[in-house]
Amino acid sequence: MNLFRSAAVKTAPKDAIVRLRENLEMLEKRERYLQTKIDNELRQAKLNVTKNKRVAMLALKRKKAYEQDINKIMGTRMTLEQQVMAIENANVNLETMNAMKAGAEAMKQIHGHLDINKVDATMDDIREQMDLANEISDAISQPVNFGVEFDDEELEGELELLEQEELDERLMHVGLDAAPHVPDVAVPAIAQPPRPTRAQPVASDEDAELEELRAAMAM
Repeated sequence: MNLFRSAAVKTAPKDAIVRLRENLEMLEKRERYLQTKIDNELRQAKLNVTKNKRVAMLALKRKKAYEQDINKIMGTRMTLEQQVMAIENANVNLETMNAMKAGAEAMKQIHGHLDINKVDATMDDIREQMDLANEISDAISQPVNFGVEFDDEELEGELELLEQEELDERLMHVGLDAAPHVPDVAVPAIAQPPRPTRAQPVASDEDAELEELRAAMAM
């Protein structure tokens, strides 16, 4: 009963791997020791192959026995190494599953505080705050008139008067440009009054009187 109870004791994967590696190390030492014995027996057989065949034959037999032990040890080592690899892989899978399970539990805990209604409400609040921020930004960006208010209808009426004045001025210029051009008619030389001649400088009193007489006759 004690054997069954001891076998039923659970062993942690890491502890099992440590024990298996210790056994592997022991088997490697055993294998190196047997290989030394094989080399010694082989030398003994070579020394006595011609001197004492019986001793040489016994040495070869012992050599064969050691080689069989080495073959068994090699098989055992391979089995232990495969078991170590299997346990390591299983342990990695176990750790991975535990990590994935912990991640799933964390997601459940997070989602326990969230639902689609709360998410929608939060998104609505975000949109409302964004709209409010845009309205505030638009209000801030409007130019400030420093208390002066203008009547748009009055300004539009004044603008219409300016446009009408500009239109009337354009029509006036167009009328002047469109009036027929009357060519200048040459007046006969007879009908034209005599052009006054520039008075020549008077050399004497007589010349001055003569010029006055000529001027009077021309009138």
